[in-house]
Amino acid sequence: MKHNALFALSAFALAATLAGCQDQAGGGSSAGARDQIRAVGSSTVYPFATAVAEQFVQNNPGMKSPIIESTGTGGGMKLFCAGVGAQHPDIEDASRRMKKSEFDQCQANGVTEIIEIQVGVDGLAFAQSNEGPAMSLTPEIIYKALAANPFGATENTAEKWSDIDPSLPDIAISVFGPPSTSGTRDSLAELVLEVGCKSDPAMKELKEKNEDEFKATCTKIREDGKYVDSGENDNLIVQKLGANPNSVGVFGYSFLEENRDTLRDIPLNGVEATYDNVASGTYPGARPLYIYVKKAHVNVIPGLKAYMEEFAKGWGPDGYLAKRGMVASSEDVRAKSAATVTTLAVIDGSDLK
Repeated sequence: MKHNALFALSAFALAATLAGCQDQAGGGSSAGARDQIRAVGSSTVYPFATAVAEQFVQNNPGMKSPIIESTGTGGGMKLFCAGVGAQHPDIEDASRRMKKSEFDQCQANGVTEIIEIQVGVDGLAFAQSNEGPAMSLTPEIIYKALAANPFGATENTAEKWSDIDPSLPDIAISVFGPPSTSGTRDSLAELVLEVGCKSDPAMKELKEKNEDEFKATCTKIREDGKYVDSGENDNLIVQKLGANPNSVGVFGYSFLEENRDTLRDIPLNGVEATYDNVASGTYPGARPLYIYVKKAHVNVIPGLKAYMEEFAKGWGPDGYLAKRGMVASSEDVRAKSAATVTTLAVIDGSDLK
C-alpha cells in the first residue's frame, strides 16, 4: 500500500514537472501559448531561413508563417539565451558556431538543452562594383588596410590601397562591412584579420603568450571612416557598392551570387569565391552556417519540429536553398545534421571555444 502510494506520488510529481516545463515554453497561463515559430540571428542565414519558412507554410496548411528576424548572430544569441518560454525565440540563426561564453549564458538562464544543426556552408565574400578597378587581396593586405593598430603600431596611417601594396589601385581605402554584433564580422576577424596578423612572427608569439592582447591587436578595426559599419543588412552594402564603385564590400557569398550582374568578387589569395571553391574549402573565407534550437520548445511551439525537417529537405546540392545561394555541406555533415533533426540530440558545450 505504502509502495503504491509512493509510486503514485512520484508519478504525480514527474507529471507536474513536465507540465511545468511545457507551460514555461508555451508562455505560462498569463502569457498564453505562442502559435508561431520565432527565429532571430544572422543576416546571412536570414534569406535561407525565410525560404524554409515559405516552404513550411506551403507544406503545412493552416500553420502560421514563422517570424524570422535579422538581428545579427551576436545580438540573436543574447535573445536566444535569455530564457525558455513564449517570450523568448525558439531558434538562433548563426553564421558562426556558438561561443562557449554564449553557451554558458544560455545555461545560466535555463536554456539547458540546445540542439545544434549545421545547415550549410557560406563564403565570406569580398566584392566590388563591376565599374570599379579590378583588384586581388590577401588576408595580410586586408589586415594592414583595416586594423586599428597594425602589428601593434600606434595607429593605421594607410590612406590608399597603393600605400599597402604599390600593385594595388591608387584609390582610397573604403570598405563597407558588418557591425560588431554580426557573425560575418566574427568570421572576418577569425578567417581573415587574424590570419593576416599572424603573417608577422611576433604576432604568432603574442598569441601564445597573451591571447587577449593578440585579439585586441589583430581584430580591432580602425574607426577613422575607412571601414564603414553598414548594419545588419547585406543588401544595403550591395546598394552602396553600386553608388561607390571604388569601394569594397564584405558580406555572405549568397549576396554576391545573387548580384553577379552588378558585382564581381575580389579573389582572396588568388582564389575566387565560387560555389565549388567555397564547398571544397579551397576558398579561404569559407565558413559553416548553423541553426540552434531550444529542445524545450520543440513539442510545445506548433510546427517547430516540422520547420527543422523542412530545412533538411532543402539543404542538399540540388535543393531549393542551393538555388537561393546556399552552398551545401559535405554529404557526411548533412547526414549528421539530418540525424540530429530526427533524434534532437543536444550539445554539451565541451568543444566550444
